Amino acid sequence: MLQFGLQQPDRPTTSIFLFCSYRRSASSGLALNKRNEMATSSGRTKITALVVDDDRIIKTIHSKLLSKLGIENQVAANGEEAVDLHCSGKKFDLIVMDRDMPIMNGIEATRELRALGIRSIIVGVSTRSLEQEIQEFMDAGLDDYQEKPLTSSKVISILHKINHNS
Repeated sequence: MLQFGLQQPDRPTTSIFLFCSYRRSASSGLALNKRNEMATSSGRTKITALVVDDDRIIKTIHSKLLSKLGIENQVAANGEEAVDLHCSGKKFDLIVMDRDMPIMNGIEATRELRALGIRSIIVGVSTRSLEQEIQEFMDAGLDDYQEKPLTSSKVISILHKINHNS
């Protein structure tokens, strides 16, 4: 059971709670507990995410949003940095991938990560809304697509989709 609870101390009447189950495939041995930790056979670790975006403001918004939801995260400025982080041994449970970036775009980076065998949940984000452009990004190996910027409700939607696809 995964539980998210957000309460703003300044506004005691504003509370958002999410209760949902999350299970990866039985072979992965991963499950999330109520403290946003992943239970594995070797112990418990926090959920981790990588935010890949060249826009400093969007990167900050997404990083802070994930942090507020209790998800530890790191940022990368382009797809090449994301691939390099994985090649250096870093692992993430969730990757939030921008589509349009310099050096290596999100489509190329997603294909490269999948070719490397990376099984993280990859969520593509973009301001593009043409169905053909979204489909091209999805075909690269995305698990989900969301329009920028992410919001709490979009992250909750992602978690629900992960839950229903597991």
